[in-house]
Amino acid sequence: MIKKTLYFGNPAYLSLTNKQLVVKLPEVENANNLPEPIRKESVRTIPIEDIGIIILDHQRITITQGLIAALLENNAALISCSDKRMPTGMLLPLQGNTIHSERFRQQIDATVPLKKQLWQQTIKAKIENQAAILSQHTLKSVARMYVMAKDVKSGDPDNYEAQAAVYYWRNIFADMPDFIRDPDGTPPNNLLNYGYAILRATVARALVASGLLPVEGIHHHNRYNAYCLADDIMEPYRPYVDKLVIEIISKYAEIPDVLTVDMKSDLLSIPIIDVMIGGKKRPLMVAISETTSSLAKCFSGELRKISYPNAFISKI
Repeated sequence: MIKKTLYFGNPAYLSLTNKQLVVKLPEVENANNLPEPIRKESVRTIPIEDIGIIILDHQRITITQGLIAALLENNAALISCSDKRMPTGMLLPLQGNTIHSERFRQQIDATVPLKKQLWQQTIKAKIENQAAILSQHTLKSVARMYVMAKDVKSGDPDNYEAQAAVYYWRNIFADMPDFIRDPDGTPPNNLLNYGYAILRATVARALVASGLLPVEGIHHHNRYNAYCLADDIMEPYRPYVDKLVIEIISKYAEIPDVLTVDMKSDLLSIPIIDVMIGGKKRPLMVAISETTSSLAKCFSGELRKISYPNAFISKI
């Protein structure tokens, strides 16, 4: 089942009743002169089991501990946004798999050669997907990118990831020849940042569900990063976000420094984007679960290859 991604961008009271997320509006709750039927009509409920990701994007949102506990118990991820209304933190369950301790041990005990081979597969898939989107949205040649993808060695010692990225970002936005990919840069960097945050949460949630530690990466290692493995595994999926961002740019006259609610709403479709994986069309959230499940089996020795999406369908 596809889990829902919920966005809250206005003041709200979020609580738990009978395994339902209950949404109440402060303006209604604090208005003493409103008839009771109107109060009841303003209350919304959503089954906890249907929720995959919640984005809290307002400083006046109140959420109860009971609701947080229920969401985590059902393997939902909570994203908190800053006063600038950009994702700044994430809350995940500590365990989401019945054999998590065994999976943790297998992951931690993974050999360096295995991690390098898994990173090789990851970068190969990423470059191929970047080449696919570049060929769809520009007239630039991608032959060299496919050669780089083919030549990626264990651990990517030649750093083909960076070489491909330079060419990709220089050309991906056809109408922006001076674009520089910089998280702190001008639009559409903000669209990319927001989209990647949603993707990262989706991947981290799937990793926990597969019994893996998001902090223990196969390539990324940073003592200040709690999601190194999520940052590794999301790499081949980033181009799907880029594709959506291109479509959003074409939809609006300009992209402001502060994203509009409509733009954020467009980005919330990321978990349900259709991708091709294993020769079948799957929603991105389902495909990522397939990827993390295959990764767990690589750590256990059952598989030797991670299952990644390997082609773009014609339209999102």
